[in-house]
Amino acid sequence: MSLYGEYDPQNIFAQIIRGDAPCYKLYEDDDVLAFLDLFPQSRGHTLVIPKKAQARNLLEIDADSLSKMILTVQKLTRVLVDELQPDGVQVAQFNGAPAGQTVFHIHMHIIPRYAGEGLGIHAASKAEAAELEALQARIVARLNG
Repeated sequence: MSLYGEYDPQNIFAQIIRGDAPCYKLYEDDDVLAFLDLFPQSRGHTLVIPKKAQARNLLEIDADSLSKMILTVQKLTRVLVDELQPDGVQVAQFNGAPAGQTVFHIHMHIIPRYAGEGLGIHAASKAEAAELEALQARIVARLNG
């Protein structure tokens, strides 16, 4: 898909926001939702999405929604780093299929990076449910603690 087009209210992230599709939720408020990626590139790979903005990418999102999303990214990055102790952390956002975007609802990736471990190919393999549940519990406890 190109940078321009109509927002599809049936995309998987819109379904997750509505509660029509499950996720391993880490954080939610009135404006933002964050959850673990089912097909992580590394342990702790998290996605952060705006709930109210029907924007496909950075070019379409309003400033208020973008601000709330990036503040949540910062908050969760701190928690993930404290909990997982990675050697680095990558924050990424893609716009359009040629740039790597696969879900056309704006979202940001928080990807912990570990020395000596290469970055996995996105969507190459699905994480184990038990592993995601355990990590979810740890992160939620840290956020609420």
